[in-house]
Amino acid sequence: MKIKVCGLKYIDNIKAVEALKPDYMGFIFYERSPRYVDELNENFLDYIPAEIIKTGVFVDEHADAISKLIYKYKLDAIQLHGSENAEFCDLFKHEVQVIKAFGIDETFDFSQLKGYENNVNLFLFDTKTTAHGGSGKAFDWDILKKYNLSVPFFLSGGLSPENIEEIKKINHPMLYGVDLNSRFEISPGMKDIDKLTKAFNTIKNI
Repeated sequence: MKIKVCGLKYIDNIKAVEALKPDYMGFIFYERSPRYVDELNENFLDYIPAEIIKTGVFVDEHADAISKLIYKYKLDAIQLHGSENAEFCDLFKHEVQVIKAFGIDETFDFSQLKGYENNVNLFLFDTKTTAHGGSGKAFDWDILKKYNLSVPFFLSGGLSPENIEEIKKINHPMLYGVDLNSRFEISPGMKDIDKLTKAFNTIKNI
């Protein structure tokens, strides 16, 4: 089970999360997010170990702007959290991992993802909101039983210290990892290291 910690913003806090050795670390390049990294020092990310996949999160951003930030921050993956189509995702697949996020509710039709199957590396299933993630709310995980494509996925949306053990009940062959964000924070962008440490230990024992 892979672990992604998303919404990192502050350098000392990033260092503390890095010490936990997550598989992915996410940095949000979306100005409307309270976890927007703004002008994060690009040289600092050079010191994140190569085995941790540095992920930039974007919402309906222009392709050239994404390309510049991939180069500037030496990103290993991008997470597209808006209305990006399959062709847009495919523009980047030759240089980074591409994670396409979708907001899920009880009416979600997984068949609409078929067109993305050859254009992305991973899906991320989050709770459907108007804010493109970070709501701290979980969706009904039983809906995942309807997902039958070949692309692995991250589970996101409302994962918390209270429900993290419940993911062991999700018996799905394409469940790749979990995305930890707002319910493991002291404030937006400032992660609670104690909560994360306990969650990491729980996940590693699943």
